[in-house]
Amino acid sequence: MSGSGYRLGIDVGGTNTDAVLMRGREVLATAKSFTTADVRSGVVNAVRMILDKAPEHRAAIEAVMIGTTQFVNAFVQRKGLAPVAIFRVSLPKADGVPPLAGWPDDLVEVTGSHIYMVGGGALYTGKDYAPLDEDALRAAAEDARAKGLKAVAISANFAPIRPDIEEKAAAVVQAVMPDARITLSSKVGGLGLIDRENAAVINATLAEFSERVIGSLQTAIADLEINAPIYISQNDGTLITTETASAFPILTCSAGPTNSIRGAAFLTGLDEAVVADIGGTTTDIGFLLRGFPRETTAANYIGGVRTNFRMPDVLSIGIGGGSLVRKGEKGWTVGPESVGFRLAEEGLIFGGETLTASDIAVRAGQAEIGDPAKVAHVPDETVQAALDNLHFQIEDAIDQIKTSNHALPLVLVGGGSILISRPLKGTSEVLKPAHAEVANAVGAAIALVSGRVDKLYDVGTMGREAALELARKEATDAAIAAGAREGEVEIVEIVELPMTHMKSGSVQIRVRAVGPLAALA
Repeated sequence: MSGSGYRLGIDVGGTNTDAVLMRGREVLATAKSFTTADVRSGVVNAVRMILDKAPEHRAAIEAVMIGTTQFVNAFVQRKGLAPVAIFRVSLPKADGVPPLAGWPDDLVEVTGSHIYMVGGGALYTGKDYAPLDEDALRAAAEDARAKGLKAVAISANFAPIRPDIEEKAAAVVQAVMPDARITLSSKVGGLGLIDRENAAVINATLAEFSERVIGSLQTAIADLEINAPIYISQNDGTLITTETASAFPILTCSAGPTNSIRGAAFLTGLDEAVVADIGGTTTDIGFLLRGFPRETTAANYIGGVRTNFRMPDVLSIGIGGGSLVRKGEKGWTVGPESVGFRLAEEGLIFGGETLTASDIAVRAGQAEIGDPAKVAHVPDETVQAALDNLHFQIEDAIDQIKTSNHALPLVLVGGGSILISRPLKGTSEVLKPAHAEVANAVGAAIALVSGRVDKLYDVGTMGREAALELARKEATDAAIAAGAREGEVEIVEIVELPMTHMKSGSVQIRVRAVGPLAALA
């Protein structure tokens, strides 16, 4: 990692807000506090705990990196979402499957089904098949304004190849709806129209909420009298500005597990491993590849909606510290139901009446939390059976996330790592690094800046090497524009996907470039 500047990493989860102060590769202080409804208070509480331990470092903090699951939680829970005006620029083509097709009914109700189909669009070659119908678009925007809509999503055929069509449409809409928050599908998704449009609509529903959350985070840092730029973690483990995060909250929806995976890599020094982030309710299992989370290649779902934007390949199972332990027809099982944040009230070790995975861990001598005397009555047979079931479920999940039978190290992070007490099949070793309980905040603090390109190139005309070189340059330039230090940007991923069903020579090329923050010394 370049530079030795002071960095404050913060992860705002659904239950806890974690913070870590780092200098170079050194962890100076850590803290954990409950997340609050206004977000700001929880961040202030956690960071003040840090500064109480190291008050002399306040003025030395050069950057604040924040990861949050607030946006994806809001969408999954259907809270704080705005109705959206959906403009699809595609007629006379691409009208067979309408917008919001396949969406859960409750989400369609929230979104409002304000759908406007407009003429215009381009083919995969980039050639127009119909001009943008500006009159129809203007009339549609006037109708949306009359309905009081302020969130807008615009999509067009092959927009990643011809983003100018969406940009032109946005200018027309913005002129009619000057207060509208507009999301262009080309900014958030891949080539497929429906999945890309879905991602744009999701982002639009969160636009107003994201402004409030980002504003709360900025207020929290200002209240703490920390004079440093703020960056937000995105899904691939790299950083974006608060302005970008406010406009594109969908880019941050998997920052939590991504930061945990990146934090695990940093704390262990591994570039390739399986990572299990065990919390109170779930275990998120991901794959660390070349120091970054492996990303999905297939479509993914958010809150029941199919999308195709970049996401870490993470498998979640219902195993956590608060998981219920019960006996059924097939013996003792752990999860998927959980007492969650009520563990301190309902768990046996805390004086409650519910047998949980944490109770089993304490009874087995794996952890020292709560009152061990309160689980002394749990039979050894029950403890053994519960541990067998718990470890079996995690082994099965590890087997699903791996792509070969090669044994890899398993890194355990999160407060629930106390549940694992034995070697696991498919792993070469099980590691629990120092500061594992705040690995997500560490992942935020060490994050780099990235730039990406995901486009079709006419390799038949320009040649493969020239196309690859152009893609590398575009990704590098994007990283520098996002705040990476010029001269230290590296290409970490190149993927070529020949489009055999399209024009001869067309190849989809994806390149990712990363580099350290220029703002850090």
